[in-house]
Amino acid sequence: MRYEIKGEPMPVVLVYLDANESVNCQKGAMSWMTPNMKMSTGTGGFGKALGKMFSGESIFTNTYSAEGGPGMIAFASSVPGSIIPFDISKGDMIVQKGGYLASEPGVEFSVAFQKKIGAGFFGGEGFIMQRLHGTGMAFVEIDGYVVEYELQQGQQMLIDTGYLAAMTATCTMDIQTVKGVGNVLFGGEGLFNTVVTGPGKIYLQTMPINNLAGAVARFIPRS
Repeated sequence: MRYEIKGEPMPVVLVYLDANESVNCQKGAMSWMTPNMKMSTGTGGFGKALGKMFSGESIFTNTYSAEGGPGMIAFASSVPGSIIPFDISKGDMIVQKGGYLASEPGVEFSVAFQKKIGAGFFGGEGFIMQRLHGTGMAFVEIDGYVVEYELQQGQQMLIDTGYLAAMTATCTMDIQTVKGVGNVLFGGEGLFNTVVTGPGKIYLQTMPINNLAGAVARFIPRS
């Protein structure tokens, strides 16, 4: 499999397959393809379907295969932002709910429960995130542009709610209360921040979809 990513801030990943190679994707992710790409839909079994449902994805996975020769298929981002390729063979990735776009068949899903319940309920990513593991390439949607940091052992980054898009599974996540009653009431930054501790890599997004929706909503006339 080969791929290329084009077109930020509305990116698309073009996946080129040899004959009989396949690629999986989230329901409704296909944008265009060559005529010899054949689709099949399945759940991958009850356990996988349950994991995908709890991690914010459809329980159904579409598989596209190139029949009779090489094929090409395109997966476009659903919001302005970035598409990031991750080689899952090099290590598990924890990604935000709804971030998965497509992957090679060897990539598996599971639910990534936060070890500390507080981090799940108040950390901005929910109690459940997605863990991508196995082998192969996976493509993940990022809201806005992506900024990457490599955290050393014990090094931390304090992140406002919703800006954490992905991290390597070696990182840990917790929450921290914003200090000062005045800061909480008048600072406009909310009550909690997310704290990610290394070692590992984190991927931060510049425009979480909830923030974008809120900004647009202010300009929509109300009846």
